[in-house]
Formats: sequence, C-alpha cells, structure tokens
Amino acid sequence: MADSSQLLAQMRIFITGGCGFIGSNFIRYILRKYPDYTIANFDALTYAGNPENLKDIRGDKRYTFMNGTVVDAAHVKEVMHDVDAVVHFAAESHVDRSIIDAQPFLTTNIMGTHVMLSAARDSSVKRFVHISTDEVYGSLGDEGKFTEETSLMPNSPYAASKASGDLLVRAYHETYGLPAIIVRPSNNYGPYQFPEKFIPLMITNLLEEKHVPVYGKGMNVRDWLFVEDNCRAIDLILHKGRPGEAYNVGGNAERRNIDIAKKVLEFMGRDEGFITYVTDRPGHDYRYGLDTSKIESELGWTPAVDIETGLRQTIDWYKENTWWWRPLKKRLAAESNGFWERSKI
Repeated sequence: MADSSQLLAQMRIFITGGCGFIGSNFIRYILRKYPDYTIANFDALTYAGNPENLKDIRGDKRYTFMNGTVVDAAHVKEVMHDVDAVVHFAAESHVDRSIIDAQPFLTTNIMGTHVMLSAARDSSVKRFVHISTDEVYGSLGDEGKFTEETSLMPNSPYAASKASGDLLVRAYHETYGLPAIIVRPSNNYGPYQFPEKFIPLMITNLLEEKHVPVYGKGMNVRDWLFVEDNCRAIDLILHKGRPGEAYNVGGNAERRNIDIAKKVLEFMGRDEGFITYVTDRPGHDYRYGLDTSKIESELGWTPAVDIETGLRQTIDWYKENTWWWRPLKKRLAAESNGFWERSKI
C-alpha cells in the first residue's frame, strides 16, 4: 500500500470533473503550486462542466483535456495510463435536480465511481482521492457536529448517491488494498461556481437587479468553505492523508442561509426588500456542522479565508467576470423556464 513517500516529485494526476467548480479551482491551484506536475482532466462537459472555467490554462503544456464520461469503462481504461494519482471530482451535485430525477445521480455518482475505482486498481495508482460531501451524514439539530465516525444517514437522492460512492471507496480499500481516501467538504463557494447555486445565484441576480430566492424562512444552517481552502485541504490529503481514511473539511463558518443572504445584500448595497421567500425544499436538511479536528491534528490544515473576506472576494469576482456567468444564466432560464432562478441550494 502506497504512502506519501512513494509519491513522485513529478506527479501525474488524473482528475475527473475538472471543468466543474471545485475541480477547475483545484487544477489551477496544483499547476500554480507544483511546476513539475502534469494533469489530465477527464470531463463529460455536462451542464455544469464548463471549458471556460480553465480558459486561462489552455496553452499550458502540463495540462491535457480529455472529453469522456466516468460511466464509460472502456474509455476510462483506455485513457488512464501512466498515472500516479486520481482525484475524483466528477459527480451530479445539485440536490434540487436529484429530487426531480434521481437516475443521473445514481448512474454517475455510484456506477461512475465504481468504474473509476476499478480502473485505478488496474492501473496500480499510488493514491485515489474521492471527493464526497458533508451531506452524506444527514441532518443535525442545534447541537453537535459530524465526525468522520458519524453514521451515514443521507436524506436526499443526491446525498444517498454520494454515500453509496463512499461505501464503494471503502470496499475497494478493504478488499483490494486500493490506497483510497475520502474527502467530505462542507458547502464550497467562490469563483467559477455554477450560477444555480445559492451564493452565485444571489450575487448574479443582484447584479441584474433581480430578487434573491431563499427557501422557507432561511433558518437552515450550513458551514461555508472558501473553495481555495478546500483545494489546500485536498492537496494535503493527496500527499499526506492516510489511505482508508475519511477527512472532514469545513470552514468553521456555520451560518443560517438568511444570514448569508443578508450579508451579500449588505456588501452589494441592497436592502432586504430584494429577498423573496420560496416554498421549502422537500426533506430539507436543517443543519450541517463538521468536526475538523482530524485534518487539523494530522495534516495541520485550517481554513485561511474567513466568511466575510471570502464573500467579498466572490462578489468581486462575479462583478469582474460577467462574460463567464451571463451566458450560463441565459441557458438555465431557457432550459428550465426560470426554475433555477426560483430555487437555491
């Protein structure tokens, strides 16, 4: 079984879903930090996989893009060769979409993960890092936090599909000795996040002088994590994490959704009259809270960006990059008759 000492100075990383939000930020982070690393990005370019997310590195000789889906076992086996590590981001990830139609989530998040694990085993990779979510734990009340030992009790089809993927990762480690690690981050936000998600939807709506939708009364609590802090954590886990383990990655920034909405309004100079309360999501988890003591004690990671700084940076990015998000919002509106503008994560 590989440990961090066996990882190479010139690591070759195979990334799935690298044209998505977190994946594209991670690719940019790795290429910036490790000049001798190379990355192969395997992405199906579904609705949230946007090649424009990596427009600035297209000419980088260390980066290769390959179009394909993780459920195509033959294609994955064909392209995954001479690889030191796999970081598996690819997933269907929007809770509301999973409530409408769970099938794509089962296909990609369960069968796709199985295909990737099998290919990684055949390729004898030194690390397989599976990006999961805190939603696999279910919902908390007002007290306590999820630890890595908390039972998995997912409440949405999306969360259930991710929990199933986690169990497959565990099984491949226990049965075959695959050096696999699970990362369970809290709610990420930051540049390049698809504008159907809560924070970018609010920001872009306000830039268009539109109202911002909030489920119920906005009392649901989430732990918010700036995407670059998550990239730093995944980097540490890739290099120094213990195979067979799971690591919680949280921002230590629990806030009610309504409080996030009010803070964005404040930073953008709008009043609370821009809030529209909409019918709550079925089975909406009340609170997520992560105990991050494991990654802090073992790997020395803590979040560096506080919620107010992160929100300001995110707002500034969307203000400066209307070329990126306006076409996406037009497409969403055309495809869904405005559904995604009325809903939020």
